[in-house]
Amino acid sequence: MIFVDTNYFLRFLLKDDNQQHQKAKDLFLKGADGKAKLFTSLLVIFEVYWVLTSFYQKQKNEAIRVLAKVLSLDFIKIQDKELLKQALALYQKTTLEFEDCYNLLLAKKEKIQDFKTFDRKLKRYFSLS
Repeated sequence: MIFVDTNYFLRFLLKDDNQQHQKAKDLFLKGADGKAKLFTSLLVIFEVYWVLTSFYQKQKNEAIRVLAKVLSLDFIKIQDKELLKQALALYQKTTLEFEDCYNLLLAKKEKIQDFKTFDRKLKRYFSLS
């Protein structure tokens, strides 16, 4: 199994370095063809989001589109993929941050009874759901 780091996703998606884009594309094609087993972590997905929205200053809708594309890659095993998809859907519908949506849904999944935060908006969403 091959671990895929943040920069491989970014180079593949952004095509801002031709040589690295081609290497990432080749790896993903091997994964899609079943010639390589690929895996990535929850942290990598969040790092892709953070880099897109901070360094590349992508707007929310663009970040959602890119993350949805990454999460739809069925040849890459992504840690907690289904919960990430749900968090992305919640992020799209609300004014919460992506990481807050994930944490909120994780808390609900784990049947957490109270959510300690100083973020009033997040606390309100926890109480509503």
